[in-house]
Amino acid sequence: MKKPLIVQKFGGTSVGSIERIHTVAEHIIKAKNDGNQVVVVVSAMSGETNRLMELAKQVDSVPTARELDVLLSAGEQVSMALLAMTLNKLGYAARSLTGAQAHIVTDNQHNDATIKHIDTSTIAALLEQNQIVIVAGFQGINDNGDITTLGRGGSDTSAVTLAGALRADECQIFTDVDGVYTCDPRIVKSAQKLMVIDFPSMEEMARKGAKVLHLPSVQYAWKNNVPLRVLSTFNTDDGSLVKGEECQSDICGLAIQRDMCVIKIEKEALASLKKQCQMLGVTIWNVIEHAEWVGVVIKHDAYARLELVFNDKIRNSEPVSLLTAVGLQVEGLIERSHTLLTEQGIEVEHYALNVRSLMLVLSPEYVDKAANILHDAYITSAQAVECQQKQAFLG
Repeated sequence: MKKPLIVQKFGGTSVGSIERIHTVAEHIIKAKNDGNQVVVVVSAMSGETNRLMELAKQVDSVPTARELDVLLSAGEQVSMALLAMTLNKLGYAARSLTGAQAHIVTDNQHNDATIKHIDTSTIAALLEQNQIVIVAGFQGINDNGDITTLGRGGSDTSAVTLAGALRADECQIFTDVDGVYTCDPRIVKSAQKLMVIDFPSMEEMARKGAKVLHLPSVQYAWKNNVPLRVLSTFNTDDGSLVKGEECQSDICGLAIQRDMCVIKIEKEALASLKKQCQMLGVTIWNVIEHAEWVGVVIKHDAYARLELVFNDKIRNSEPVSLLTAVGLQVEGLIERSHTLLTEQGIEVEHYALNVRSLMLVLSPEYVDKAANILHDAYITSAQAVECQQKQAFLG
């Protein structure tokens, strides 16, 4: 009988020191002793990618994209080798593989490559030998044999794509948080950990600012039906499982996106601005229609690029933050959200309604307070009512 296959991914904080690498090894050994085949994807040690980037910029403020990939890929190779050494010393056969050695083939887009396919034969052969396979995340190789890197969140993408290619039973993402919460628990103290969340809701949460999972990894897992589990490296909880397509909650969570801005332009300039954004790779989050002007919501760090080519048509810009409620019953929240926040002196500058989300555009100074108000109204209070109803039903 074939053993279950689990892909585990450990981020930079998890492998940030030799002591923490030992903790990671314990998680891997437990999975192995539980009767699983185990493939592990690792990020660079926390701070290492930034250190390497800083070295590159000391040489050239705009480093050559190809050589930057060669440099940055070294961070993950340090992690994978140290982890493999640790496992071997503890008596468990382990083999480390770079992205190229694992045959992770990407397109030619240096610094932001996309995985095209993975030849799993090398990994499969090592698993047949009862080895634990450690793969460097964030990297691959293109058809020319050049090292490529996958951009922000690339190790998550490596892990989920490997899990799909290997037909793994589960992909486990180990981080410094112990699961997916109804809102960032650092902002909303009453935030609740979700034991299970569906793929569409998780995708919408990630798209609207929830940082626990990288958006492309959620999209790939959903498309290929790879169950995702988010766990903490630093405890033994079961974490949160992302699977299926049926949402179980009217409102499953709130996502916060900071560092945004609204650019105000004349209405007739909108088509031209959209074209410029497309050429520059700038994502438009929302378009706000007013009688005399149009507002376009983009990330603040993208504004400088856009300003260089579009400054003469921009009336002004202002910083904003976005607060998004995700779930099945968001349509009925528009008026109530506006009332609840207005009563607390918080102005809703604009809102956008989609099938599974209600996005509010707010002043940055009020977004944390607004998150607490709406979380209490839509999630904490709703759970309290549901609990009371269950108790009454049970007598």
